[in-house]
Amino acid sequence: MSWLRTLLENLGLIDQPPPGKRKRSRSTPRQYRSERAYQVEVDANLHAWLEELAEQEQLPVDEVASGLIQQALQERQSATARLQSWKQLSPRQQEVAALVCLGYTNQQIAVRLHISAETVKTHIRNLLQRFGVRTKLELRQMLSDWDFSAWK
Repeated sequence: MSWLRTLLENLGLIDQPPPGKRKRSRSTPRQYRSERAYQVEVDANLHAWLEELAEQEQLPVDEVASGLIQQALQERQSATARLQSWKQLSPRQQEVAALVCLGYTNQQIAVRLHISAETVKTHIRNLLQRFGVRTKLELRQMLSDWDFSAWK
């Protein structure tokens, strides 16, 4: 069995065939087709790096690759969820979120947007709930790789 097939099985992207059964049955149409659909080409440099990492971690290459792919997929899923949350915000909520991430205080945001400090607090409370965090610091950390320079 190839390390890629093992990796894909560990990720749950393809079904493991029953022992001794090699044909694709109608009940499991993805069983072998998925291996081709999810085949990943790794250039020589990346493969060498993967082997080195596996050696450092004292784990099999396929286990390290599986972990890396799972982590990348989880990060991508989280990034997509954050972007979806952002797109669902009103333009005013986006402004408040951007200013929070730029380090503005509630009072500074209120003055800049010509709204009351209580309105800012309400927007922030809604933002924290929308993004599933408890504090402005957590919101800043969650969106730390985003560019809010247009709101300066």
